[in-house]
Amino acid sequence: GLVIDGRTLEHVLHDSLQNIFLELTEKCRAVVCCRATPLQKSVLVRLVRNKLKAMTLAVGDGANDVSMIQVADAGVGILGQEGMQAVMASDFAISQFRHLRKLLLVHGHWCYTRLTNMVLYFFYKNVAYVNLLFWYQFFCGFSGTSMTDYWILILFNLLFTSVPPIIYGVLDKDVSAEILMQLPQLYMMSQ
Repeated sequence: GLVIDGRTLEHVLHDSLQNIFLELTEKCRAVVCCRATPLQKSVLVRLVRNKLKAMTLAVGDGANDVSMIQVADAGVGILGQEGMQAVMASDFAISQFRHLRKLLLVHGHWCYTRLTNMVLYFFYKNVAYVNLLFWYQFFCGFSGTSMTDYWILILFNLLFTSVPPIIYGVLDKDVSAEILMQLPQLYMMSQ
């Protein structure tokens, strides 16, 4: 691991040392920055995101973490003694740091599987509807007549675009939360 403080980070973030610092961080399993200013935090997250093309997660509990949370791909705000600023600026909010593990491993895994299945569902729904239109036009001699009334089209999209995702989002859990907490490697498999 690498532990770096704010003073050292100030020197490392100069243009001449950025690439060397990033090469060093790639070789570490964990990098901890302590006593960094809010600007240094956001610059570091932006640097990792842009130069390494990595997806970034920023976790913070106070007003000094807001800029870092906003720059990251996903921001998690922890409701703490320092106020609500980090929670208000974040994508996800948790009450304690210990809930971060469940947020990432359980809900992250479920979110990945639900999103991938929903993307496939929407492709199949649209392909089915376009094929129906194609065959209708083929059999009516490409006359341009309307196949359905507008209210039927609206009902079709409302029914097949809103109801299945809601049901799927509420009910689908491919693996139980207990197993996902015991086997963190399942999170990588869902990616």
